[in-house]
Amino acid sequence: MTDARGSARRNGAAPDRHTPGAPCWVSLMVHGLDATEQFYGALFGWEFRPGPQQLGPYVRALLDGREVAGIGRLPPDRHLPVAWTPYFASDDVDLTAETVRSRGGTIGVGPLDAADAGRMAIGSDPSGAVFGVCQAAAHLGTAVSGVPGTPAWNELLTFESATVAKFYRTVFGHEEEPVVSADFDYVTLQLGGRPVAGIHGLGQAVPRDRGPHWVTYFQVDDVDDAVDHVVHLGGQVLKPVHGTAQGRVAAVADPEGARFALLQPRG
Repeated sequence: MTDARGSARRNGAAPDRHTPGAPCWVSLMVHGLDATEQFYGALFGWEFRPGPQQLGPYVRALLDGREVAGIGRLPPDRHLPVAWTPYFASDDVDLTAETVRSRGGTIGVGPLDAADAGRMAIGSDPSGAVFGVCQAAAHLGTAVSGVPGTPAWNELLTFESATVAKFYRTVFGHEEEPVVSADFDYVTLQLGGRPVAGIHGLGQAVPRDRGPHWVTYFQVDDVDDAVDHVVHLGGQVLKPVHGTAQGRVAAVADPEGARFALLQPRG
């Protein structure tokens, strides 16, 4: 994990349009929308308002009136995981979807128009990890970062980094910065020299019940307090609080099992 904020502005400033290939949004599909709103509202202080309904009931989470994430109800005919999914910006989602297919990935939903969100698709990389692609319209995606309750980083947990990193490089134009280590398989994806996401190769340590998947880190003021809140609200701790070069981190899951991480940055 490293520090990256996409194109959203810190501390509530108006966002720019996200650079193609940069994470621009995170979205969660669940079975119980009302209960999930209550969980994340209590944990992060989010409020909610209706969003595009193309895939069924969907709300946008707001922090101080600015959009940070989306939560929708899983359609009964869609077999998607209960998981946080990062969306990457694209100037042409149809072309990006074709590139995904040509490079060994799949497109499971779309491309389709999603009202003011523009045009979007949901796909998976060759290892099976699910991600989204968004061609923005009036809604530009995550509008604030660098404050508690906002996405801070997206990291792919997969079997090995090299092959999957090549896929994302081809699809989104990412540059690669691998960690040179015999026992730590990690690649940072960059755009213009700026880190935007990470790929962590875990070998056979990838969870058997989940497979390769993206994890979204959310910034918090106090990670110990946030972990206590997760448990009190019916979630669970997957990996206790531990120190990293970027700050103190814990891996947790919400009451429906969606995995995410909490980050208390250094300083």
